Amino acid sequence: MLEIDVRRKTLRMASGDERLALRDVAFSLGEGEVAAVIGPSGCGKTTLLRIVAGLDRDFEGETKLPEPLKIGMVFQEPRLLPWRSVRRNLTLAGARPGAALDAIVAALGLSGHLDHYPGELSLGLARRVSIARAFAVQPTLLLLDEPFVSLDAALALRLREELASLVETWRTTTLLVTHDLDEAVALADKILILSPGPGRKIAEVAVKAPRGRASPREAALLRREIETLVARAGGDEGAHEKG
Repeated sequence: MLEIDVRRKTLRMASGDERLALRDVAFSLGEGEVAAVIGPSGCGKTTLLRIVAGLDRDFEGETKLPEPLKIGMVFQEPRLLPWRSVRRNLTLAGARPGAALDAIVAALGLSGHLDHYPGELSLGLARRVSIARAFAVQPTLLLLDEPFVSLDAALALRLREELASLVETWRTTTLLVTHDLDEAVALADKILILSPGPGRKIAEVAVKAPRGRASPREAALLRREIETLVARAGGDEGAHEKG
């Protein structure tokens, strides 16, 4: 079980002033569940991810993480070591060669690229390696920060499908930060909507048929519901700030 309760998180600016980044963000996830966090730029999504990862402990609130804890992370950029082959990038992350790693590599279509170096890979292949690296440690908690940003729609769709298959297979509790509603609807069991900064949770929407099981009509209705909530939140926060 993942339980997050961030009551208040401030950031210290270069000027020395403090800026409130997050307030009243609480949610929980069970084993194998996926949550997508959406909200406008600057609402604290990446800050929330850092708190969950344990990289930022300077906040008011508490976190309860899965046990035993093994965290896999996928960043906006692949962040591969350019002087190491794909194979070495995977094993340096702590993965042991064997059937489990072979299955992850095969699922992501990387079997023919293990001896290549990051500079020889397309962006799509490099993103696959970063996903494989995250799964290679057999994580109990997977954290993803805009993993498919800047990819064309067809490639992003293919990578979403591959990621969804791995999450289903490994029953990995997953927290995904994204701006892409299609991505959130396709992957998540629940969608957490944050207000404009300082980010607070304004809604938690259940996805009844995640990971490719929703019909086009169901997905469209869900997107419309979320868009309405996001638009309403922007108006409510604006009125609150003026008040």
